[in-house]
Amino acid sequence: MWFNCHILLLSAIFFTPASFDCGCNKAKRDTKDAVFTENEPSERLVDLIHHEMSSSEDFLAEMSLIPGGEYAIGTTTPVFESDREHERHVSIQNFYLDKHLVTNADFLRFVEATGYETEAEKFGDSFVFKGFLSKTVQKTYHDFRVAAAPWWYKINDTNWRHPEGPETGIDAKMDHPVLHVSYRDAQAYCKWRNKRLPSEAEWEVACRGGKSKKLFPWGNKMMPRGEHWMNIWQGDFPEENTADDGFYGTNPVTKFRQNDFDLYDMVGNAWEWTSDLWKEREKNDPNPNRVRKGGSYLCHDSYCYRYRCAARSPNTEDSSSGNLGFRCAKDFL
Repeated sequence: MWFNCHILLLSAIFFTPASFDCGCNKAKRDTKDAVFTENEPSERLVDLIHHEMSSSEDFLAEMSLIPGGEYAIGTTTPVFESDREHERHVSIQNFYLDKHLVTNADFLRFVEATGYETEAEKFGDSFVFKGFLSKTVQKTYHDFRVAAAPWWYKINDTNWRHPEGPETGIDAKMDHPVLHVSYRDAQAYCKWRNKRLPSEAEWEVACRGGKSKKLFPWGNKMMPRGEHWMNIWQGDFPEENTADDGFYGTNPVTKFRQNDFDLYDMVGNAWEWTSDLWKEREKNDPNPNRVRKGGSYLCHDSYCYRYRCAARSPNTEDSSSGNLGFRCAKDFL
């Protein structure tokens, strides 16, 4: 039996604790509290303090121009049939894409300017990989694990400021990707930057860097010249990560340049939200699944071979975890 590295919060079943409430009623993150409304203070602030990118600002320094055209995305040899990785043909317009994942420093500026509060902060918890937790904490939260992926623990007071639990911080990781952000959090940030989330097709075209039908942004070899080109899991998951690529968790977003579009960390490091629905029939659901791309530092080919451009995975809009981030796109002017 194999396990996926991603958390499907829509269908995850939690162990039931014997003596206290595990909060499993919030596991699906589909309550009305998770949906931004017209009266949400954070949403009003984002509207009031909208960050307009002036024409004089050189956003090309932080974004790459991705050429439009007709492209094939997906693959003719799907690894996960249930993920619907099959090849399909798409047409996209020219657009810009952030060269890097949004960092903790970027998100901090957003929060300081708007007073924004993430969904993980509102819920009061998020999901942390067990390798970052002490044995004592693992024991305390034993009954708060995801049944289908018991290496994920639902830890109180975990959020983007405290990515590995309430006693941790981001001071030494300001150039790492911001984590524990939901789809709606990512949308709010991109809106503030006068940007948007990329579609799945845009993201995958950008990932391939002008190449056709390649596994990775740079080609088909996972380690060209015997070098690591991405941050994924090495070793025996989930017990031992040898960190041969230099990182146990996330890495600075400028570490792995991966293709000729000057894009970094398109695969590995942290999963990335896209704007696409996982299934079109969910479009009227209050908390639908959205497509994520790119895999993360927790992916290993023994169970989660999703650090490929064609790979895809779903999460509900309000989901958050310690390996999920995003980058923004912008229409071509």
